[in-house]
Amino acid sequence: MDIRLVRIDDRLIHGQVATVWTKHSKINRILVVSDDVAQDSLRKTLLIQAAPPNIVVNVIPVAKMIEVYHDPRFNNSIKAMLLFTNPTDVKRVVEAGVIIDSVNVGGMSYQKGKYMLTNAVAVDEVDEDAFCYLDGRGVSIEIRKVVSDSPVGLIQLLKKNQTKNDKKKAIQ
Repeated sequence: MDIRLVRIDDRLIHGQVATVWTKHSKINRILVVSDDVAQDSLRKTLLIQAAPPNIVVNVIPVAKMIEVYHDPRFNNSIKAMLLFTNPTDVKRVVEAGVIIDSVNVGGMSYQKGKYMLTNAVAVDEVDEDAFCYLDGRGVSIEIRKVVSDSPVGLIQLLKKNQTKNDKKKAIQ
């Protein structure tokens, strides 16, 4: 399998992904990798329908992604974009031997217990741990909502945020 783009975007397939990122990456398949989404038949149907023409979409659980990646029947004829909703699932596939060189983070919505790292990316400690694991494995991690944006190093932002928090604690 030729993995052309790995993207974390909790919106999954939307306008930018369907039109710009697919063309930019020159893919023929989108693999949405999520245990939760794979169990939601309505969401699966909507994602498949949102795909651009000539792009096949599969919505699969993490374990299936690992199985497919290691299956010799899926050779380089599949030019894939992997879409994830969170970094923990990316960590799980890397731990299982899926080779990923880089991760593009497009959007991670704010939820209770998370903080805004940028205007489009909210993280918590679990996310931070997963990103640090990936960084430790040599995976490059950039924040870039759209292709024309300049990439921003996520790990550098995490380190800056940690430094700010350390200073706040020292003042208290």
